[in-house]
Amino acid sequence: MTEDSFPPFTGLRVLDLATLFAGPIAATMLGDFGAEVIKIEHPRKPDPSRGHGPSKDGIGLWWKVLGRNKRTLTLDLSKPGGRATLLRLAATADVIIENFRPGTLEKWDLGWPELSAANPRLVLARVTGFGQFGPSAHRPGFGTLAEAMSGFAAITGEPDAPPTLPPFGLADSIAGLATAYAVLTALAARDRTGEGQVVDMAIIEPILAVLGPQSTWYDQLGYVQERTGNRSANNAPRNTYRTADGTWVAVSTSAQSIAERVMCLVGRPDVIDEPWFATGAGRAAHAEVLDKAVGAWIAERTRTEVLAAFEKAQAAVAPIQDVRDVLTDPQYQALGTVTTIDDPELGPLRMQNVLFRLSATPGGIRWAGRPHGADSQEVLTELGLTPADVAALREEGAV
Repeated sequence: MTEDSFPPFTGLRVLDLATLFAGPIAATMLGDFGAEVIKIEHPRKPDPSRGHGPSKDGIGLWWKVLGRNKRTLTLDLSKPGGRATLLRLAATADVIIENFRPGTLEKWDLGWPELSAANPRLVLARVTGFGQFGPSAHRPGFGTLAEAMSGFAAITGEPDAPPTLPPFGLADSIAGLATAYAVLTALAARDRTGEGQVVDMAIIEPILAVLGPQSTWYDQLGYVQERTGNRSANNAPRNTYRTADGTWVAVSTSAQSIAERVMCLVGRPDVIDEPWFATGAGRAAHAEVLDKAVGAWIAERTRTEVLAAFEKAQAAVAPIQDVRDVLTDPQYQALGTVTTIDDPELGPLRMQNVLFRLSATPGGIRWAGRPHGADSQEVLTELGLTPADVAALREEGAV
């Protein structure tokens, strides 16, 4: 980045009122590319993500990632002073991201009529489990429920085993990315109309969108996708295979030419001439035969040998890696996928870098997640509040 270039969202102000996890992820994505993000938390109830997962010296490590590039402010929105302060902030902001249950902001007289009156150009992103209306709208909603309702769990796992949920926030993460996209879409519309609008993001929807054409398959054919483990109904061989040194690799043959190279490599070029081998669905129907051949060949070789042979044959393979492998993987290292941040609390701290690279106006991580309320005094002073005003808010319990 040259000295006279700026990240693309420089000058954009985002108020992050959300917790766990989709809304905050969206705010993080915007902050990574230059938006000024102010994280607003309850004075006595910090964002629960600060306590999720492992911690070091009492400091939550997940928060260090989720809270990066965010200034932290405490406000109790149920207090008159907290409400008034949020409206003053809203007048200066471009985006508010919240994930309270529908009706909560309205209960505090902070609904869309009040917020848009304070700032007609404001974009309000409302992220909930089930959306702002409908029979489930007022139910508590989390990503796990979206993974169950969307059909993801139904198609994940072995055919004779229970449906499987992911061991991480998959639906929340997908919804976070979708919310960032939705916010930018609303901002693009504002550039034309001069007016902001409400984004209604239901966590149950984006994960459904990435599952593929299941609804259309069922509508047109009555076809219901079933659990197939690591196999695919669309191509084969496609599976994970154990190597001679006890590690695992994954093989994909989505392209016909790759499938042919794999079978030649493992010593079964004869199957290429079978009529069923000419299509992905045909190969998938004979996955047992193909898996047996590929699995036996891989089982006789170390992972290093397997990867080298596949690369020489220009066939698609990847090692099954855990986080230790990821941090030493030469491709990730070349891309700078994991970077090191100098954190005042923990010192050098490694975390995932920004999501993509821009050649002229790249994003970056300016700081990791900051302590609860660390920037309250500074943000309120910038807003024009006097020391007496801030003291009154603290006396009220609003800050």
